[in-house]
Amino acid sequence: MNRTTLSFIAGVGALAAVTGFAALTSPDASGASPAKAAAELPVERTSLVCPAPSSSDLAETTYTSFTPVTKGTASDGKAELLSAGEESGAAAGDKGAKDEKAGKDEKAGKGGRTAADKPVLTAKEPGKPVTEDASGADSPALVGTADGKFAPGWTVQQTTQVAAGTGRGLQGVNCTAPDTEFWFPGASTAPDRTDYVHLTNPDDSAAVVDIELYGKDGALETTVGEGITVQPHSGEPILLSTLTSEKQDNVTVHVSVRSGRVGASVQALDDKLGGDWLAASVDPTGSLVLPGIPKDTTAVRLVVFAPGEADADLKVRLASPSGSITPAGNETLHVKGGMTSAVDLGDVMRGEPGSLVLTPSDHSVPVVAAVRVVRGKGAAQETAFIPAGRAVGQRATAVDNTAKGTRLSVTAPSATAEIKVTASAGSEGGSAVSKTYTVKSGTTQEVEVPVPSGLKGTYALTVETVSGGPVYASRTLTSSLDGVSAFTVQALPDDRGMVAVPEADEDLSVLQK
Repeated sequence: MNRTTLSFIAGVGALAAVTGFAALTSPDASGASPAKAAAELPVERTSLVCPAPSSSDLAETTYTSFTPVTKGTASDGKAELLSAGEESGAAAGDKGAKDEKAGKDEKAGKGGRTAADKPVLTAKEPGKPVTEDASGADSPALVGTADGKFAPGWTVQQTTQVAAGTGRGLQGVNCTAPDTEFWFPGASTAPDRTDYVHLTNPDDSAAVVDIELYGKDGALETTVGEGITVQPHSGEPILLSTLTSEKQDNVTVHVSVRSGRVGASVQALDDKLGGDWLAASVDPTGSLVLPGIPKDTTAVRLVVFAPGEADADLKVRLASPSGSITPAGNETLHVKGGMTSAVDLGDVMRGEPGSLVLTPSDHSVPVVAAVRVVRGKGAAQETAFIPAGRAVGQRATAVDNTAKGTRLSVTAPSATAEIKVTASAGSEGGSAVSKTYTVKSGTTQEVEVPVPSGLKGTYALTVETVSGGPVYASRTLTSSLDGVSAFTVQALPDDRGMVAVPEADEDLSVLQK
């Protein structure tokens, strides 16, 4: 028997001895100390990416950054947004724009960054929003990082007003954490729509991305949707109509990342109905909540997609201020596997705010969903999108609120809940105020939004779950833009500012016995 074999046997014997000792000496139920619960501690670093806001020369964009005050954070830190080095308008297949960008990147260094790059926006202190304005079509995608006391719950939104042209109106989007997979039901390749999927890479290495499109009959044939390279610290707006020749009103976009990670959002622009950003739906699951459809909505279109081969049968319910009701004629929805289904619910709101709740009719099949909502009439109509979202959880925040143009809708789909809503100090002055509300089970309430005393500028709204069941929320911004009922809606998912850290002790004594 050679030495290698002897060494192997000795090693296995030692491992067996340790494993056996651990098994024999593990504490039993009678003598063990109860395991301590994992401590909830503030996160120490947060990354966000913001897409390029607009290709319109008439665009007026405001960026707003805010971190709620969180106990237990470090005493220092910073939060800032930097240009991602994107050349606006470089859609997929636009070789000339890409070559020009590549030349600039080569001069500037990796990812188009230079040592002289200055932050577009820098936070000043937790509990107070900070804003920055930009005009025109040249505003690039942004990448941002917050650490220390600015990291837990860091929220950034870009809000853009476009006075005329395709997509005119109010467009708002929360800057999102980079990830590896996104679902966007509610996009379109129809002739009257100009939809882009914006990909932003915050990292030092290139990301490789696949884009799949699914229509009413299944996957659409695409030409250049696979293996799209997004350069480091750069953004890439990709026009959906360049990926396929098929024209369909309701399309689900699936973004999957082969290597690296990206931020992704869909900009949906209509020739007549304005436009807005379509944020990603929550990951596929059997039950979904689409929170906070405005009370003055004149048309609602529900779009649902079932990944995989299994069909989904869903119950459709509307959580209204008085309770759960069934939309007449749309009690259920059948969604074929791998296909996008859409149903027009019309003027289902009837002057009251509400939320759509989708649950399985029989067995649970994972789905994703979003609604397109329209306000106004005739030539003054405007569009926004509400994807299925995550619950508020411990805390969620919406920024860029104004004294008169902000609405907050909260739904408790399964159990009554109590929430606390805090209006922060204003970006230019004012003092924070808080109120508590009770939301009854199965209802949606448009709560009276607190406004900071002595408000100057805009402010942040933070929603916290105090007790009861899960709640879902969305915030609507409204404004009058040349007679158009301009608006945009953003959901308030859990900000994930706290993380569970289990207690662990190092014990090497087992190896000494």
